[in-house]
Amino acid sequence: ELDEYLGGIQGEFDADTRFAITWFEQNGLKAGDYGTANNIATARGISVESVRHAGIVESAAGKVRILSRDELSDEWEPEDDQHLTVWECLQHLVKKHEKDGISHDTAVLLKKIDAKAEAVKDLAYCLYDISANKRKDAKEATAYNALIADWTELTKAAAAIHDTSGDRQIRLDI
Repeated sequence: ELDEYLGGIQGEFDADTRFAITWFEQNGLKAGDYGTANNIATARGISVESVRHAGIVESAAGKVRILSRDELSDEWEPEDDQHLTVWECLQHLVKKHEKDGISHDTAVLLKKIDAKAEAVKDLAYCLYDISANKRKDAKEATAYNALIADWTELTKAAAAIHDTSGDRQIRLDI
């Protein structure tokens, strides 16, 4: 039943995220042939260049690999990302959660990706399943499971946040 559910939700993700799921399932975070990546991308109606532009993969010298969370920019802001994907939202959220746990900063990030939050949670379940059951990667599975376990508390904390813009001067009209 879990496989049926997880298979059904993949259709809800953007094409770049679906590419990343397939690539992760086949290769994990290791590099693979560009030709294989191109076939996966083409089947989703996109190109490897699109996925690279989204900030999900590195493509060089005939090889493609998914960027690890540690390689993602600490300065990333979802509202400034012109090619926002569910994959990227999840990886940044997991990175923040691994570093800070259920913190104000983690809740702020969840609030900022609010429109994609349910898809992010679904992707966490999907990647947990792939990591734990198919890839036998306990480290990755643990990271997704920890986020899933704290999801309710994080969403409550995010709901309590009213302004995610940080420190800024408020305009005063006189």
